[in-house]
Amino acid sequence: MKKIIAGVDEVGRGSLIGPVLAAAVIFKKNIDKSKIKDSKQISKLKRNNLEKYIKKNSIWSIGSASLKEIENLNILNASLLAMKRSIKKLKLKPSITLIDGNKLPDINGYKLKFVIKGDQKISEISAASIIAKVARDRLITKMSKKYKKYAWDKNAGYGTKQHLKALKKFGITKHHRKNFSPIHNMLSPSKII
Repeated sequence: MKKIIAGVDEVGRGSLIGPVLAAAVIFKKNIDKSKIKDSKQISKLKRNNLEKYIKKNSIWSIGSASLKEIENLNILNASLLAMKRSIKKLKLKPSITLIDGNKLPDINGYKLKFVIKGDQKISEISAASIIAKVARDRLITKMSKKYKKYAWDKNAGYGTKQHLKALKKFGITKHHRKNFSPIHNMLSPSKII
């Protein structure tokens, strides 16, 4: 029997806003792996096109951990929770699940292995990074419509100069992660909009 390999990656760990997302991907046999690269190494347009291609030629799922879970568990544990949810949501159980990074989610009955810089080495993990990144970018772009001043549609909520400047000027929103240092350092209840 052929080994069923799943690749898992998360996105949004370093962002100052919103949830963290993880994707799990199992390729169907007709997929062209040579097309797939780490999401950070390709343009937004190419990522969006690849996301459609990957979804069409794989079994995939997305898991997330909410802002509240990030604040309660910390970002590492919330990322692992998002990964666990994405693995459990797969319609096919993998023989082995390869996870980007150096930590594994706590999940019984699955064979898991972490791969440092896996998004650069394993095409299933690269594919997961693309699906997770496109999904999170869509979500953040939608959120940014109400909070245009922070330019989240351009910075995905990361601590860019523009975002930090907007934070100082306009204060903290309900979407900001209160336990992340730039936010935590600014916190006073009256500043949340």
